[in-house]
Amino acid sequence: MVPSSGRETPSGGQGGLFALQTQLHIDVHVGGKTALELQGYAHFIKLSQSGIHLYLQQSKKLPLWFTNHPWGQTMSIHTTNFLPPSLGLRSHPEKDFAIQISGPERAFLEMLYLVPKDQDLQECYYILENLIDLRPSVLQELLEQTTSIKVKRLFLFLADKLNHPWLDQLDRSRISLGSGKRKIVEKGVLDKTYLITVPGDLAND
Repeated sequence: MVPSSGRETPSGGQGGLFALQTQLHIDVHVGGKTALELQGYAHFIKLSQSGIHLYLQQSKKLPLWFTNHPWGQTMSIHTTNFLPPSLGLRSHPEKDFAIQISGPERAFLEMLYLVPKDQDLQECYYILENLIDLRPSVLQELLEQTTSIKVKRLFLFLADKLNHPWLDQLDRSRISLGSGKRKIVEKGVLDKTYLITVPGDLAND
């Protein structure tokens, strides 16, 4: 995480990101909460806590001129290979250029990846509650290709509770959920379907 104290506007950071993506060809993109905000879901998110979330492939590094620059907002850089670098991304237009950001399907999975250390599962539930127009074909591919058993189990657990129309279009037989239990939160309740410990207020009856 890189704290920022300068007076640059957010578009300055996006210009820097554009340079990383198009000139240096670094696999980094806006994801998670920030990507959802950029696509019109800001009213479901605690904006004061979001900052800018970037997702960087594990084998890549960002240049110091980017990480040390005072972009004007807190910047969280999440380094992970839990999803393929280009799957589920989309082009987001700025004034004179476009940057790569996560589509809403990938952005939500990126939020789940941060649970519980850097993301509250209850907030994920509230956000997914309003994501009624996710694309099942994109979700299917993301869930099949992610290497995170935690993310897959959490997603299906929350999706079952909300039962959006797109849920019935997923082919669960092609989504590997691994084996064994996963502790998501301390002192949680074990969900017997997905073998994950979840907060009591989200546990199924």
